[in-house]
Amino acid sequence: MSAKVESQVSLKPYNSFGIDVKAGYFAQARSDDDVRQLLAYAGSEDLPVLVIGGGSNLLLTRDISALVVRMSSSGIRLLSDDGQRVVVEAEAGEPWHPFVQWTLEQGLGGLENLSLIPGTVGAAPMQNIGAYGVEIKDVFAGLTALDRQTGELRDFTLEDCDFAYRDSYFKRNPGRWVILRVRFALSRTAALHLDYGPVRQRLADIAEPTAKDVSVAICSIRREKLPDPAELGNAGSFFKNPVVSAELAGRIREQHPGLVAYPQADGEMKLAAGWLIEQAGWKGYRDGDAGVHRMQALVLVNYGQASGEQLHELAQKIQDDVLERFGVELEMEPNLY
Repeated sequence: MSAKVESQVSLKPYNSFGIDVKAGYFAQARSDDDVRQLLAYAGSEDLPVLVIGGGSNLLLTRDISALVVRMSSSGIRLLSDDGQRVVVEAEAGEPWHPFVQWTLEQGLGGLENLSLIPGTVGAAPMQNIGAYGVEIKDVFAGLTALDRQTGELRDFTLEDCDFAYRDSYFKRNPGRWVILRVRFALSRTAALHLDYGPVRQRLADIAEPTAKDVSVAICSIRREKLPDPAELGNAGSFFKNPVVSAELAGRIREQHPGLVAYPQADGEMKLAAGWLIEQAGWKGYRDGDAGVHRMQALVLVNYGQASGEQLHELAQKIQDDVLERFGVELEMEPNLY
């Protein structure tokens, strides 16, 4: 077997919260063959398997008694180019932000609003990651995944993935599929998404902004609002923006006229989770090394030695408080282990 399996490996370098828990067994998969061999090994040893990417969407609360397989495959290729629409394929282990920057260097637009999001290409469809008006589903051209039950490869279309807000077929079927590579439909003359006020403001002095300009603006905004996981452990936005009935949103607005809410096509309202958490007084809160970021209430942070259990307990306190105050249930974005 080409992939090396190690025992009792700390996962601290492999999750963006920097939680120091151990994997019973750990290996890095750099190819399709590595994935197949590691799954076969786990089967022969009767070991459960946890597949991870960049570890930016994990909250680890305990040691993992399993074979943890980190997707470390690399490679980017152009599959088709008609002069306007370009399909690009990237291996699952490619770091997301450098991949976005590579597409921009090739003159390809479509991913610029998703700049500076931590994680890997393979993990992006799991959550249908999104930011500043763009989601993966908007530029998705397909992916290839390995069926852990049959060992067969399957190509997924946009419809197959059943993307929803921070959700997908893969997230709803955990443990079934290993995403190996993802394809994106990009454009040489992509229409820019400048719907968010802060983005428009950053670009106000540029007469004809490019996709690169949008990326630079979004990177600047994110660096001001969000902590760098390399400096302060975090998983980005910790809670999903809740979608509630227009009636409930109306009742909340009666008590809180500044409510940040966005109408949805079905008549419901999407509320800004960060606003709710800040109004409840949690912004900047700290208990030991577990806290809420002082600049963005949507981000939970590890100031150094917080355990996953402590961060989870803090998240539950915030959820309980927001439910009591506003009647709104907050759902965690990171996967809990």
